[in-house]
Amino acid sequence: MKVAIQRVKKASVIVDDQTISKINHGLLVLACVEKGDNEKVLDWIAEKLVNLRIFSDEKGKFSLNIKDVNGEILLISNFTVCGFLKKGTRPTFHLAESPEVAKDLLSKLAQKIREKEVSVKEGVFGAYMQIKLVNDGPVTLFLEYPRK
Repeated sequence: MKVAIQRVKKASVIVDDQTISKINHGLLVLACVEKGDNEKVLDWIAEKLVNLRIFSDEKGKFSLNIKDVNGEILLISNFTVCGFLKKGTRPTFHLAESPEVAKDLLSKLAQKIREKEVSVKEGVFGAYMQIKLVNDGPVTLFLEYPRK
């Protein structure tokens, strides 16, 4: 699994001119399920997202996590995060899991985060989405489950 994480002041997702989900202060997470991902991967990603210390304390240091700041997560399925650009100029997506499997695993990831007492909002899997955000910092990180 690969995720792009952006610290945001607010973010929302729009589908067919309708706002589907929105958050204030938290993390926008663009996630791609890769072939071979399983419950172990979901547990690892959920743990990292909840405990990631990328919010500033009173001294300006990255010391606080999403729970410390009472933040929310907007989780968006985004298979292009798995885009492979090693050859040529057109990305390939051969590392991305099939939509049927990916949809189920992303839903389970959201639930695992909720079980850690963090509010999670979601986009619409497979839909054409527009994401509006106010990046905070900006702070943008990439997290990838380590493969052997």
